[in-house]
Amino acid sequence: MTRTDVEPLFVPLSVRGLALPNRIVMAPMTRNFSPRGVPGDDVAAYYRRRAEGGCGLLITEGVGIDHPAALGDAGLGESHLPHLFGADALAGWKRVVDGVHAAGGKVIPQLWHQGVMREPGTGPFPDVPTLRPSGLWGPAGRTTSLGADYVERVIAPTRAMTESEIQDVIDAYAHSARHARDVGFDGIAVHGAHGYLIDTFLWDETNRRVDAWGGDRRARSRFAAEVVRSIRREVGDAMPIFFRFSQWKQQDFKARLANTPQELEDVLGPIADAGVDVFDGSVRYFDRAEFDGSPLNLSGWARKITGKLAMAIGGIGLDRGFYDSRRDGRAGGADNIELLMARFNRGEFDLVAVGRALLNEPAWTRLLRHGHELPAFDEAKLQVLH
Repeated sequence: MTRTDVEPLFVPLSVRGLALPNRIVMAPMTRNFSPRGVPGDDVAAYYRRRAEGGCGLLITEGVGIDHPAALGDAGLGESHLPHLFGADALAGWKRVVDGVHAAGGKVIPQLWHQGVMREPGTGPFPDVPTLRPSGLWGPAGRTTSLGADYVERVIAPTRAMTESEIQDVIDAYAHSARHARDVGFDGIAVHGAHGYLIDTFLWDETNRRVDAWGGDRRARSRFAAEVVRSIRREVGDAMPIFFRFSQWKQQDFKARLANTPQELEDVLGPIADAGVDVFDGSVRYFDRAEFDGSPLNLSGWARKITGKLAMAIGGIGLDRGFYDSRRDGRAGGADNIELLMARFNRGEFDLVAVGRALLNEPAWTRLLRHGHELPAFDEAKLQVLH
């Protein structure tokens, strides 16, 4: 690749009050290196290296919101997940933010509530109940990468969330957005995908409520919209809000929120109206059409139907998506980037989120821009911060 081939990715972009030098975004990826929920100097250095490598925006790994049931074991052996409350954690995140800013970068946290995926009795507050919109974890026997032992432990129905519990979680998102603003983050990202709490309000398999929080697609979007609205009230007009959504769930890789563009508009319309600036349509591979009759991918459709900015994700810089075969993937090389640029140059999306390729090589953005060969992927680097 030559510099000219990818130069459109290096045109600056402003999103509300956030001025980005380029369109490359570090995707949120769970790292599990924050003992007691507190990011240390190693985490700060990890993020700073990506900013030094030229990445225009960093989105942190999922960060537990200020709610006792936000984090626990989700069947993935996670025990050092970061959170965004408490003096020690906030001081840790301030070091992260200051380091990224000193390197000339921008960074936003991905606010996260595991919801049904949290195994009861785990996490910082093991005695609190796990929260489920309708008491349902999800359907049994679907395609998933989760261990059978974990699924067996969590599959039994529980009680549904109460009105007060719903409001408590909405308030907790607002509290954590305020914390993010106060420590100097540049915006907010909301994890509304992959079968976690917000997503289980959106999904008909897990939201069977008959009150104002359930019903048709637009009604099931109310919880997500209220979360976004609460965040917007806290952070004001200048900070952008990103929102991640997905068709697939960890409970069911073949799940779908929408089978047509109109159905997707029903899902995303209320969330867009609540104050989202950028939609992040999480797919396993970016170069796949979402609906028959159009080449647009999921993020492209989000952009088309909401008029908001969109961010592509899924195997960028690699030759396969995360769950498509082996999870490592080789460097994608010219073909992968050419497919990406063809879609970007058509105006399908505005930002591109790079995941494992940036874990593999902190300077990936600089290497791409200057036409250097992109390094082969080394799965061992997933196990360390570097």
